[in-house]
Amino acid sequence: MKTSRKMTLLILLSVTMFAAPVIARGAETGFLNRTVKVGNETYRYQVYVPRDWNKKQKWPVILFLHGAGERGDDGFVQTEVGIGGAIRRNVDRFPAIVVMPQCRKGVWWTEAAMQEQALKAFEQSVKEFNGDRDRLYLTGLSMGGYGTWSIASKHPGKFAALAPVCGGIRAPARAPALNAAQDNAPNADPYAETAKKIGKTPVWIFHGGADPVVPPDESRKMNEALKAAGGDVKYTEYEKVGHNSWDKAYAEPELMKWMLGHTLKAVASVIPVKAGPEKNR
Repeated sequence: MKTSRKMTLLILLSVTMFAAPVIARGAETGFLNRTVKVGNETYRYQVYVPRDWNKKQKWPVILFLHGAGERGDDGFVQTEVGIGGAIRRNVDRFPAIVVMPQCRKGVWWTEAAMQEQALKAFEQSVKEFNGDRDRLYLTGLSMGGYGTWSIASKHPGKFAALAPVCGGIRAPARAPALNAAQDNAPNADPYAETAKKIGKTPVWIFHGGADPVVPPDESRKMNEALKAAGGDVKYTEYEKVGHNSWDKAYAEPELMKWMLGHTLKAVASVIPVKAGPEKNR
């Protein structure tokens, strides 16, 4: 009997030991390392996956564009400033997949190659984590705020909501490549043209009122341009706050509720059908 009991215990222990790794291998969650290849270049990026993620349901997906200080190719530092830090401090406020690509040094999010790799990483993540194509969102800070305006204007109807933080359209003199309206006609008002392309997509703009790096007028002008174009826009300016308005913006308790509350179907439903020439007179 004693031998039989020992054998039973050994069998149970073996089953437990071998089963444990299988049980532990659940879905990957948290901040995950990923790569995407564009042409001959491989880019590192990170994806935040909520701890309750499962493949049985569709998930909202946010594309986040970092600022100039986080450029590089390590695939990590872009998670330390902006939305990544906000997620770590208030994880329950972010029930979404968040894609964080990284812009290379010496270039900008407004450049075609950087936008291509960011959008490819975004698309790759939508497929991998069962993203909901009706709930795709775009946000970015500083250089990434310029990138947000640029990508949104080039891909109207792709995102259900936008949240540019301390970004703009016309670049400061030291960074002429940061021209988010580079596709506009030379003599056109770049703010009005960008607003026209963005259309009815809901936008919540953030800026620090004492920003010495990107003038607050950049966001003020876009706010007014979107209003004039009949857009759906909210504007928050933090009095006496400098360039790092992203700390306050991504800590806003209502930001994710507002963003994730919008869908592409809802945005499409408020875009009026263009009338014929006779009806426009």
